[in-house]
Amino acid sequence: MTRHIRHAAFFCALLLVALLVNATRLQVFEASSYDGNIANRRAPIARYGQPRGDILVGSEPVTGSHDTGEHLRYERTYANGPMYAPVTGFASQVYGTSLLEHTEDGVLSGTDPLLSPFPLWNDLARDRNPGGDVLTTLHRGAQEAAYEGLAGRKGAVAAIEPATGRILALVSAPSYDPSVLSGNGSSVARSWKSLNGDPDKPMLNRAVRKTYPPGSTFKVLTAAAALDSGVVQDLDEPTDSPDPYRLPGTRTSLTNESEGCEDVPLRKAFEWSCNTVFAKLGVRVGAKRMAATAQAFGFNDADLRIPFSVAESTFDPKVDRAQLALSSIGQYNTRATPLQMAMVAAAVANGGKVRSPYLVERTTRASGATVSTGGAGPVRQAMHPSTAVLVKQLMADAVREGTGTNAWIPGATVGGKTGTAQHGLGNSGTPYAWFVSWAKGDRDLEPKVAVAVVVEDADADRGEISGGGDAAPIARAVMKAVLKSSSGDGS
Repeated sequence: MTRHIRHAAFFCALLLVALLVNATRLQVFEASSYDGNIANRRAPIARYGQPRGDILVGSEPVTGSHDTGEHLRYERTYANGPMYAPVTGFASQVYGTSLLEHTEDGVLSGTDPLLSPFPLWNDLARDRNPGGDVLTTLHRGAQEAAYEGLAGRKGAVAAIEPATGRILALVSAPSYDPSVLSGNGSSVARSWKSLNGDPDKPMLNRAVRKTYPPGSTFKVLTAAAALDSGVVQDLDEPTDSPDPYRLPGTRTSLTNESEGCEDVPLRKAFEWSCNTVFAKLGVRVGAKRMAATAQAFGFNDADLRIPFSVAESTFDPKVDRAQLALSSIGQYNTRATPLQMAMVAAAVANGGKVRSPYLVERTTRASGATVSTGGAGPVRQAMHPSTAVLVKQLMADAVREGTGTNAWIPGATVGGKTGTAQHGLGNSGTPYAWFVSWAKGDRDLEPKVAVAVVVEDADADRGEISGGGDAAPIARAVMKAVLKSSSGDGS
């Protein structure tokens, strides 16, 4: 009998070991495959079983969480959703996440190991930390001014603090309310279909994900390249430029919207945006040097992230002389995002230094303890400091007595450049109205804000000055909002 008891005990022990081995296999080695199985409801139930952390502008959240009482308990909510959608993106129980909701999902959902003081224990115990918060660099007043300025029109605004690269405003219009995608009901699917089928593309982030021909705003770079290379040494010397200017190797003549551009100095050519002068300067500088200057400002960089990805702004280095002439006035196949052109204005304002733009100031635990901080990346010198001083003069002159007078702000120094970009087959599309600028209050030691505005459906009949008429007032409102807070008159 004793022998049978020993055999039974041994068999039970063997079964126990097998059970433990199998449990270890399932819970450790094959856990990821079960976690990712579409039939496993535990992961989404856990994910939406607690409130999501918030995205903040200043000290105020622009997101929240609504308790539905269902299995997928908490749905995302948004305050002023359309205004902040180009920053927050959406967090949907059906369609996933985008923009900051996506890149900062680990912090917001509570899965980032940095949120726990004992990350290894959390992994083993499968505990989920409360969601952390993401504090953005946005300036609430600048964001509101940009959004209100674009009301009813297609376009985008990007604003940067030149000395740091902090993004102060990021607006795209038309926009949408991300809350309509938050839940999992039938209305979410209908909203998704409607938004994606809308010809105005409200879900497209025009500030960072769409590139446009920059038009005459690109003349800021052409002026920098001409001064840096020594092609122009004095802002007030004649440029030996004909009007009209025959594109090299062709029978096509380039003309100007303004009169009196023949042989004018760079200062006057910049004030009145003379195409012929800048096209010829670009040819004299050469494709290699023009491309190098564009790249120094941030063009042809496919890796820019803020932290979500930014569409690549491009300047083609493999062009003939006629194409180079057009590229040098922001046409042909030159393309730029509004964020890129804000970087250009910021570099001029910052002594020629390009700071990488960033959108996240810091992330915190639910308790408020800092998890990580953002900050400026490596500094790139886009042009000589002495050249930056001269280009600042050109931009200030353009606002004081050129095409950018609508951006003038009392009690401040403002520099800007208008642009009207032709596009479409045979340039048949409604021109895009551009304005890039920077501003410094009279009591400030350095410029506080750089802005780029593009309006897609601007007045097509106003030629070059439409950039000043349609886009400059929006830039002015954004700059005023920033300068007002920096002077202590507002927040």
